[in-house]
Amino acid sequence: MARGTGQALGGDSLATLADVARRAGVSPATASRVINGSSKPVADELRERVLRAVAELRYVPNAHAQLLARPQRSVVGVVVHDVSDPYFAEVTRGLQRVATDRGRLVIICNSYRDPERELEYVEMLRGQQVAAIVLAGSGYHDADFTARLTEKLAAYEATGGRVAVIGRHEHPGDAVMPANDVGGGLLGEELLRQGHRRIGVIAGPRVLTTITDRLRGLRAALAEGGVTLADDHVRYADFDRDGGARAAADLLDTVDGLTALVALNDSMAVGALALLRQRGVRVPEQVSVAGFDDMPVAADVTPALTTVRLPLVELGARAMTLALDPAADRSRVEVLPAELVRRESLGPAPR
Repeated sequence: MARGTGQALGGDSLATLADVARRAGVSPATASRVINGSSKPVADELRERVLRAVAELRYVPNAHAQLLARPQRSVVGVVVHDVSDPYFAEVTRGLQRVATDRGRLVIICNSYRDPERELEYVEMLRGQQVAAIVLAGSGYHDADFTARLTEKLAAYEATGGRVAVIGRHEHPGDAVMPANDVGGGLLGEELLRQGHRRIGVIAGPRVLTTITDRLRGLRAALAEGGVTLADDHVRYADFDRDGGARAAADLLDTVDGLTALVALNDSMAVGALALLRQRGVRVPEQVSVAGFDDMPVAADVTPALTTVRLPLVELGARAMTLALDPAADRSRVEVLPAELVRRESLGPAPR
């Protein structure tokens, strides 16, 4: 039977971790860090002495003891709003690609846009001592939630964990930012170019920073062209197809003369297209429609959807890379570009 946390190969005596530490002239803690592959730095000379002692004593670590002692640093936790949402499905592809290349296992946690659940997941992942946590969903306009989340993430980072976020969050640290405001501006410029002045906007949940950024960019571009987007031309809705359909119906029923509907994600835009088709409204001859994100479905609906393309897979890949790379002296923030994709759903405003 092995004694302590290791055993010797051959002979009647069994080497322990303490034996290795004495032979190497280091503390048991230092010997343990070398043997167990701890992320805490050990001087090269001490590492060589420990490894030499391991070889001389023919010490073999006890696998069970190693498992108990070592944090789950091969695991990465990812918190998303809803992995069934095409946006997060694409982002997750990028996250998993990098994690797989780095030999890491990914745990996906769906918060379903519930801030309390997001806090619970962060605490759970912290307790599991995962190597890194990636927050892949939008931030929230909620000061209490933001303070609590920042506190939990700071406590996790203090134990050696790494954090990266996608989108605008108040947490200081590494982040990958989609150019949401720029994308909104691109849509505004295209609407003006096509002659649209009476525009309705289908926004997602008001509490999400992503919606704020996209809407701000759209408003600014329209204002630059002399068009004011009135508050009563904006509807906040669930970030899905049904939410888009309901918001489109409400806008058409309450705002006269709309020539274009802009949905701030493609799923809501698809809902708007379905509602217009149901009502016999021709797109884009009577009402144009535009979306945001360029989900795979955007090119397949009829008419094909004009939208803003974000590099979603790359967003995930870059966030995971930042999370798994060593910490830098200062926060790293990468902004990935937005691009307007013109298709058949957006045409000239009717005269």
